[in-house]
Amino acid sequence: MSEIGSIEMNQYLTFKLDEEVFGLAIGKVREVLDFTTVTRVPQTPAYMRGVINLRGSVVPVIDLNLKFGMKPTEKTVNTCIIIAEIVMDGEVTVLGALADSVQEVVELEPDQIEPAPKIGTNLNTEFIKGMGKHGEIFVILLDIDKVFSFEELTMVQGTDSVVEEKE
Repeated sequence: MSEIGSIEMNQYLTFKLDEEVFGLAIGKVREVLDFTTVTRVPQTPAYMRGVINLRGSVVPVIDLNLKFGMKPTEKTVNTCIIIAEIVMDGEVTVLGALADSVQEVVELEPDQIEPAPKIGTNLNTEFIKGMGKHGEIFVILLDIDKVFSFEELTMVQGTDSVVEEKE
């Protein structure tokens, strides 16, 4: 692997959901946007806040707080939308993830990352890549490709065609 590739693999965009710090591999992040108007799509789960127009493309916006069973993200001056790429069946899907605030890009060496905790058999933690230690703070490293099930991503992908049919 090239040196640039290995550096990128160790870099994570950190963001807050409620009071917890999460991280996304920087290679999965396209950009970070200020919170904007989100158009609600009928008959979608509560965690799907709606869609935004991103330079002519319809992009679904997911409230990660709700997806992870926390209280809904409230709009503040720090609220933002992280535009991320998810791979499903070899196809790249772009979606927006609502976050309470974006922190910084941190570099974590492999020895600073521990495996995801095993919390019994009933809880699915396969979307957690690991727990990074940055100073005194734990960073929950997400595997964004595994946060959503196949069915959920199929539904999210279908929202752009629903919106286009309405126009």
